Amino acid sequence: MHYGIYTPNYGAEMSARALAELAREAEEAGWEGFFIWDHIQVSKSLRAPVLDPWVTLAAIAVNTKRIRLGAAVTPVARRRPWKLARETVTLDHLSQGRLILAVGLGFPPDAEFAHFGEDPDAKVRAAKLDEGLDILAGLWRGKPFTYHGQYYSIAKTVFLPRTFQSPRIPIWVGGFWPHKTPFRRAARWDGAFPLKTGGAMKKRDLEDIRAYIQQHRTATTPFDLVMIGYTPGNDADKARKIIAPYRAGGLTWWLESLFQVHDSIAAMRRRIRQGPPQVE
Repeated sequence: MHYGIYTPNYGAEMSARALAELAREAEEAGWEGFFIWDHIQVSKSLRAPVLDPWVTLAAIAVNTKRIRLGAAVTPVARRRPWKLARETVTLDHLSQGRLILAVGLGFPPDAEFAHFGEDPDAKVRAAKLDEGLDILAGLWRGKPFTYHGQYYSIAKTVFLPRTFQSPRIPIWVGGFWPHKTPFRRAARWDGAFPLKTGGAMKKRDLEDIRAYIQQHRTATTPFDLVMIGYTPGNDADKARKIIAPYRAGGLTWWLESLFQVHDSIAAMRRRIRQGPPQVE
């Protein structure tokens, strides 16, 4: 099991410097990952500072040495895949191979897409996501690459440098269970980041997700199952009781959400310093 921090990168007290310092403290406290959000605006009614995830992750990368980092999740349909390829490769080298790319359709579609004149249709966003992932994997190799899809077309090109990590940057795919399409997509890559429609994730849900992915997966490389949640930093026994069933269900990453305290840097720091739950 791996344990990471999951925090929104918006709010009155937020800055790239503050999050970079929190990531350093998380590393010192024994957390293994630090993940932020990738939003243009969280909702049409939000009136709070929102930080760009990639600039913030660059600050986190140079202020840490071991902790894995990333945004969860990046709506690939909202980005030009070749620009995202440049950003991710640069960050992968800057962090010396600590980047994980978590991707999804993007939410909410009205605030993140329609509000800015982009197509919010789920099928369109899904098709752009699939094409975008193929383009990222192709460009990351640093070899001659061409692509002709429904939404994107690339003439023969070579992107250098190739990724710091080999064979490439790990990709986690987000989706809402029990919808199956996101998890067939995840089976092609390196991990699944599931949420559950209409309720809380249970051990049985994780077991069903893992079984479904195994039915559709052809690669034999390791596969991560990632979940966000809350544990009390001052009650180790209660934390173990919360996480143990998920671990038994196949969970490989637990991301401790700081959403409830993200408006207070001091409260975020207190939870981070308490350290990750330990479930053996």
